[in-house]
Amino acid sequence: MGKFIIKRFIDLVPTIFVVAIIVFVITRMIPGDPASVMLGPQASVEDVEALTEELGLNDPLYVQFFQYISNLVRGDFGVSYSYNQPIVELIMERFPNTLILAVSALIIAFVIGVPAGIIAASKQNSFLDYGVMLVSLIGVSMPIFWLGIMLVLYFSVNLGWFPATGMGSLDDGVISYLKHLILPSVTLATIPMATFARITRSSMLEVISQDYIKTARAKGLSEFWVICKHAFKNALTPLLTVLGMQISMMLGGAVLTETIFSWPGMGRLIVDAIDKRDFIVVQGTVLFIAVIFVLVNLFVDIMYKVVNPRVNLSSSKGGSK
Repeated sequence: MGKFIIKRFIDLVPTIFVVAIIVFVITRMIPGDPASVMLGPQASVEDVEALTEELGLNDPLYVQFFQYISNLVRGDFGVSYSYNQPIVELIMERFPNTLILAVSALIIAFVIGVPAGIIAASKQNSFLDYGVMLVSLIGVSMPIFWLGIMLVLYFSVNLGWFPATGMGSLDDGVISYLKHLILPSVTLATIPMATFARITRSSMLEVISQDYIKTARAKGLSEFWVICKHAFKNALTPLLTVLGMQISMMLGGAVLTETIFSWPGMGRLIVDAIDKRDFIVVQGTVLFIAVIFVLVNLFVDIMYKVVNPRVNLSSSKGGSK
């Protein structure tokens, strides 16, 4: 176990390096000049050229890249062009907001999706099973931006139950804070909820057909006990994979949700940075999300061993038996 964890931490370095190269190249392909965006349309050509020189954007790309990598090695993510703040400070300000949204959405998705998948598997080929799978298919196919807009239109504009945008503050009371949280959480939870239901159903059906489940039933155990204690425990391993992927996707993929609901998180920060051509912010936030993604996958692999001791973590394919 210890050797596996050390190896994965070592593997983190080339992964982040590759991500850094890709993000650097892509950000430099975005049309527009950061200096022009920062100074506005009324700025003179001389002012734009002077600021471009000051920011080091006149240097050849390879010089900018090596400067960027050398700063990363020293732990320096740089300073934002538009916010005039260190990137680390911006991330620390926004990441807790994204984490709150992602965890809330994950709880909703797990609490609803997993029981739905268990019920569908235990009632295979029934009307209930078909209904759960139909709703799951719709949920997986639902465009997030469309769903978010529809929720705002119906629950905020028409009914006035929830605020349309913003995060709210605990200073205004817990109820007010939760009202701001509900719509973006439900929007972000839709696809993971449907995914949990489908994966849980598939995994449960495979386990339910095993001989030891038939033996448990033959002993006279109640169906609830058979499903919850024996079947679900052994169907949990594939679900852990999906859980880890969904956590990473929620943290990195909340861009649309945060933009629709004006949620001040990492996703909104990335969108604003792209609009302002703030390359440094985009690079820093994407690298941070990449690190989180790798760490979450490492945690999932460790949980494999906890749930199923037969899993061989030393395998190069992590999770094979």
